[in-house]
Amino acid sequence: MWNGTHGGDIYRNRVELDFSVNVNPLGMPEAVEAALHEAVEDCRNYPDIRAEKLKQAVGRMQQVSPEKLLFGNGASELFMAIVHGIKPKKTIIPVPSFYGYEYAAGASEGEIIYYETKEEDDFCLREDFLSVLTKDVGLLFLANPNNPAGNLMSREELRRILCRCRENGIGVVLDECFIEFCGRECSMLGEIDEFPDLMLVRAFTKSFSIPGVRLGYLACSHPPLLRKISRQLPEWNISAFAQAAGCACAGQTGLIEKTAAYVRKERQYLEEGLRRLGFRVFPGSACFLLLYCEWPLYDRLLERGILIRDCENFRGLEKGFYRIAVKRRKENEVLLKAIGEIKWEIESGWSVCSRRK
Repeated sequence: MWNGTHGGDIYRNRVELDFSVNVNPLGMPEAVEAALHEAVEDCRNYPDIRAEKLKQAVGRMQQVSPEKLLFGNGASELFMAIVHGIKPKKTIIPVPSFYGYEYAAGASEGEIIYYETKEEDDFCLREDFLSVLTKDVGLLFLANPNNPAGNLMSREELRRILCRCRENGIGVVLDECFIEFCGRECSMLGEIDEFPDLMLVRAFTKSFSIPGVRLGYLACSHPPLLRKISRQLPEWNISAFAQAAGCACAGQTGLIEKTAAYVRKERQYLEEGLRRLGFRVFPGSACFLLLYCEWPLYDRLLERGILIRDCENFRGLEKGFYRIAVKRRKENEVLLKAIGEIKWEIESGWSVCSRRK
């Protein structure tokens, strides 16, 4: 049955290798870890309610005016604040995509419309998508790259969508939480001034491998819209730890380019290995891969202490779809070896491994 379960459930499983969460395979930077340790001293005081140091640091990092930034306890808190602030009567969500959009949209009384992408299109948006962006729509959730397919929209395609939304008065939440794994040139961050109703959301979770810290930010050039969203956030929602970690992350700009190059190399390695084993791997650019397999890959890997993301509970997918994070070479080798052994066991023992082409 479909539900909103996320990946990364290491608390109820025996896990030695976690391929279910998509974070930087290079791990948390030493400077960020040091900043978190130092922040223990700051716990004696309330955190800065305005997060001024964090705003300045991220503003410099992304070349965005600090007044256009709003921070949240992870991107998820910002999604919820956007919905409560805008109160859309109708929200469009392409599926399959991150469950958090639906969870946030469901907190309002408005209608949710699901635009279903197709497997035969590699779960990309079709030309008819613009036709659903009508004047009665209040909000659109988009992810670039998308999760779980990992497909990346071009800037030209995004501009067509944003122009259509601007014409019809539709607010756009553009989730770029994985964009830094694909290269900065793919981002629409530089376009926020041209599109005032664009709310671009990112998180430090993925890029700097700190999911437990909970820190996300929103960039928007429309002050009244920012005020609406800000009013939905609790006071002191950014802890002393999160503010210290965020400032440290903002000084690690060289890590982003290094990570993007590493992910490209290791993604190709994983993709080629999985295809040699007979899997259909969907094309993408993110730090994870979506694949299809007709035998119980999740269960068989978990028996070996390896956790992957079973995507059956993504709206628009079905049993047999799995998402695998890109990790370091040694870990990727362990995964491919384990899958190869499982494939041999099934084919030699039961001959039930079939492949979708």
